[in-house]
Amino acid sequence: MNPLIIIGAGGQGREVAQCVQDINRIQDTWKLIGYVDDNEDIHGMKLNDIPVLGSLKWLTKEAIRDVYVVCAIGSSFVRRSTLDRIERTGLAPRYATIIHPTSVIAEDADISEGAIVCAHTIVSTNVKLDKHVIINYGASIGHDSTLRTCVTILPGARISGHVLLESGCDIGSNAVVIPMNTIGENTIVGAGAVVTRSLPPFCTAVGVPAKPIKYHNIIHNSR
Repeated sequence: MNPLIIIGAGGQGREVAQCVQDINRIQDTWKLIGYVDDNEDIHGMKLNDIPVLGSLKWLTKEAIRDVYVVCAIGSSFVRRSTLDRIERTGLAPRYATIIHPTSVIAEDADISEGAIVCAHTIVSTNVKLDKHVIINYGASIGHDSTLRTCVTILPGARISGHVLLESGCDIGSNAVVIPMNTIGENTIVGAGAVVTRSLPPFCTAVGVPAKPIKYHNIIHNSR
């Protein structure tokens, strides 16, 4: 079994821990060592019998030697920021790819390290998931779509074919993106929205059809 540390002990992290347990019921794959989380109030505690080891500083070259790491932070913005912090330390963790056994994954789908694919999801033919993408429960990704680094798909969202989601997008629960559209970097699509036209970067879009209601300035180094 491969030793594994989950970054983030919030709801997303605990859901990923459940996903790991479901994987192990079918085949012993991961030995879950614990969480790391910057919330000092939970350090030393056990969450669903899994220990919180400490803050992000707990990750040292010695601690992660021969250990896999997965970043299970639900917010695309916070996830990217956290991964940037790790990169600046000079650490080079081995990132695990976590795929729930009930997900349906096309044989020719390209799934990069650090991605998380939760239960009852569909990843169709010729889809590309870049590093640290999270696809939550019951979502589907249509053929020939590309999800860039740290995209988050919330439960029940539907991404149609030939869609491009740029880095750091958050697609809300039960939102729909129709074919041939692009969602710009760090854009947030609200729950239940229907994207009928491409959206610019750095905005929040809601409604049917989805329209930007505000813009925000989030700057990241390219990853």
